[in-house]
Amino acid sequence: MDQPLALHQARLNYVLGSLVNSHARSLLDIGCGSGALLKQAVVETQFRRILGIEVSPRALAVARRELADHLRADAARLSLVQGSCLEDDTTPAGFDAAALVETIEHVDPRRLAALEHNLFGRARPGTVVITTPNHEYNLLYGLKPGELRDADHRFEWNRSRFRAWSLRLARQYGYRVMFSGIGEAHPEHGCPTQAARFSRLREQAAA
Repeated sequence: MDQPLALHQARLNYVLGSLVNSHARSLLDIGCGSGALLKQAVVETQFRRILGIEVSPRALAVARRELADHLRADAARLSLVQGSCLEDDTTPAGFDAAALVETIEHVDPRRLAALEHNLFGRARPGTVVITTPNHEYNLLYGLKPGELRDADHRFEWNRSRFRAWSLRLARQYGYRVMFSGIGEAHPEHGCPTQAARFSRLREQAAA
């Protein structure tokens, strides 16, 4: 299901604002797609190193076209690679922050544990920002119970499920987490997009 342009931009604004406010100097965009977040992040001089990772060759080709000028002018600062971050040692370490914008719902639930371990356990960025659809809101889009917004989505969580997952990750890997809603809020169904911002606790070690 196509999302309204206003919601798409609201997600990007929330994520970029969270990343900028974290004072991160380096950014890892996991599941960068066609480069929507990267196009906004690259103009922020705060980010001295930016890497986009995308499993789809087609989406990555679009990102390369959209960011062609930046890739040519500042290749040492911005790079794009094909990858999934689901295999051991495939999530680059050494980044201050990571973003997963509408990404986790494309992962087979049986592979989520690998993503969790690689991102939070191995790479351990100081800040992680994740957005994902709020399944409760789908009714307002005219979808049937259990119907997903996109054919490529493997799951969509309600707010309590996303919150429980995020809190478990925070406890397990030594982060604190804050939750937000993005888009027009409904009194019963919440916002169309839900978000979690993880901040690593320096005094805690990973599990």
